[in-house]
Amino acid sequence: MFKDIEKRGLVLLGCGKMGSAMLAGWLERGLPPGSVWVIDPAPSDWLRATGVHLNADLPDDPAIVLVAVKPQMMGAALPVLVSFGNGTTLFISVAAGTPISAYEAVLGARTPIVRAMPNTPAAVGKGITALIGNAASNAAHMDLAETLLQAVGQVVRLDNEAQMDAVTGVSGSGPAYVFHLIETLAAAGAAQGLPPALAMQLARATVAGAGALAEQAEEDPAQLRVNVTSPQGTTAAALEVLMDRDTGFPALLGRAVKAATDRSRELGNG
Repeated sequence: MFKDIEKRGLVLLGCGKMGSAMLAGWLERGLPPGSVWVIDPAPSDWLRATGVHLNADLPDDPAIVLVAVKPQMMGAALPVLVSFGNGTTLFISVAAGTPISAYEAVLGARTPIVRAMPNTPAAVGKGITALIGNAASNAAHMDLAETLLQAVGQVVRLDNEAQMDAVTGVSGSGPAYVFHLIETLAAAGAAQGLPPALAMQLARATVAGAGALAEQAEEDPAQLRVNVTSPQGTTAAALEVLMDRDTGFPALLGRAVKAATDRSRELGNG
C-alpha cells in the first residue's frame, strides 16, 4: 500500500503526539523510515531514533504532505510547502479548525487536499478520523488518505466539509468529555466512602470496559443500558438522575457538543 510513497516520499509537517502516533503506525505497517521526511522544530528522542529524514532537504515531488502542526503555527509552517502546490502531491491536514479553503489560498485550488479530524485515542491505535476532500482530490486520493489514517484507528468519510464542526464536537473533543466522566465518577465514589485510588481504578476500568462492550456488541447502546437496568434497582435509581431531560446527560451533553461545534465554526471563520 506504500509503493508510491516509497518511490516519491512522504513529508510530515509537525510530529507531536498526533504526528508521532501516525508515524509509529506507518512504520509498524512496513513503511521504510527512509521514505519519510519530518519537519519538526523540537524532535523527541523517539523521533530521532526512527531513522526518518529529520529537518533535511525535502524530496522534489513527494506523494504525500501530511500537515500535523497546531492551527496557530499554520501561518508560518505552510509557506515552506508552497512549491508542492497545484501538482501531484496530495496534502492531508489533521489540524483542527483550519478549513480546506485556507490551504487552497496558500497552495492553489488545483492542489489535492484532504481535511481530516482524528482524535487522541489515535495514540493507542483506537482513534476515529473523519475525512473530506476538495474538488481536486479524486477517489484514489481519498483511498490513500483513508489507508494512511487507518494506521491509528477507524476512518469515516463525510458528505461535506460543514459536517467537520459537528465531528469536532462529538469525536474530536469527545475524549475530554469521557476523561472528565472518569474524574467525576471516581470523585463520586470517593464521596461515598471508597479510597480515592480504588475509586479511580473502578471508574477507569468501568468506562473502558463499557466502551469496549458498546463497540463490540450487536445491540445498540440503548439496549445495552436496558440490559443492566433492573426495574426499581440501583442502576434505575441512578439513571433517573442522569436521564433527566432538564438536568441530566441529554441536556448537558447537548449543550457541550453545541458549544464545541460553535467554537469550531468560529475558529474556521478566523
